[in-house]
Amino acid sequence: MTSVTSLFAPVESDLDLMTQNLKGLVGAQHPILSAAAEHLFGAGGKRVRPAIVLLLSKATLPGQEITPKHRRLAEITEMIHTASLVHDDVVDEASVRRGVPTVHSSFGNRIAVLAGDFLFAQASWYLANLDNLRVVKLLSQVIMNLAEGEIQQGLNRFDTSLSIDAYLDKSYFKTASLMANSAKAAGVLSDMSETVIEQLYDYGRHLGLAFQVVDDILDFTSSDEVLGKPACSDLKSGNLTAPVLYAMAEHPFLTTLIEREFSEADDFNQAINLVHQSSGIARSRELAATHARLAASCLEHLPPSAARQALQDLTSYVLRRIS
Repeated sequence: MTSVTSLFAPVESDLDLMTQNLKGLVGAQHPILSAAAEHLFGAGGKRVRPAIVLLLSKATLPGQEITPKHRRLAEITEMIHTASLVHDDVVDEASVRRGVPTVHSSFGNRIAVLAGDFLFAQASWYLANLDNLRVVKLLSQVIMNLAEGEIQQGLNRFDTSLSIDAYLDKSYFKTASLMANSAKAAGVLSDMSETVIEQLYDYGRHLGLAFQVVDDILDFTSSDEVLGKPACSDLKSGNLTAPVLYAMAEHPFLTTLIEREFSEADDFNQAINLVHQSSGIARSRELAATHARLAASCLEHLPPSAARQALQDLTSYVLRRIS
């Protein structure tokens, strides 16, 4: 199976340079931030979001070097993503991510919250220094969307009336908005036509939704070791994802288990079994496949290149994670 790392071959050296720059940018201020930066950016993340920005830079400016503004946009994108993960882990009380202790479990909640705040603030500073108001607006919207998604998720815990559309809205806020708006910003920096810029936004939006649905499937089909966190943790915390929402339509008793918040012995195990006995996972696969196909169709306006092919292959890779 093709790894996500090999997909990024056209920008592999650029991603390595970005990682080193991020450790320096974040860690230069204070020893604790330096340790947190080493911890965050050395944790073996896939770096999908900045890779998309760098690949789009190459795909929209064929034959040219990646510009300093595109490189900075990729760094800002990874800063925003990482800041959101740090805060999410505090809210979710997660002790590990990607198999590595979370920032708050290593440094305490206070430092984790401040580190996340610092990353958001620093991303905003570098964003302003791009001197492109449209790009500033796009990425500022992402920061608002991330907070909105986290608030929605908190308010909707154990809410069995949640619809698939509401789930996709929250998934857009929490995952797809950053991919969509950073992709659009890359098109803006490349001075693409409005048609192409909107296509890049749609590419990121559909790819982001596909990634989120696939992650929500893996929560039921992978082990703790593969996930790097406890399996079925979303369901346990009352975060109802696509497999659960589809399963509830087939098994009314699952709704009962969720509404009483797994308060009785074996409720949680029964709930997991009902999800597996339903067509919820299969229907979620179809949902992810639909968005992956839509993402692939959004690249047609770009000229053929290795970078465009990598972006195309990424839409297939997301589905191979659950094949």
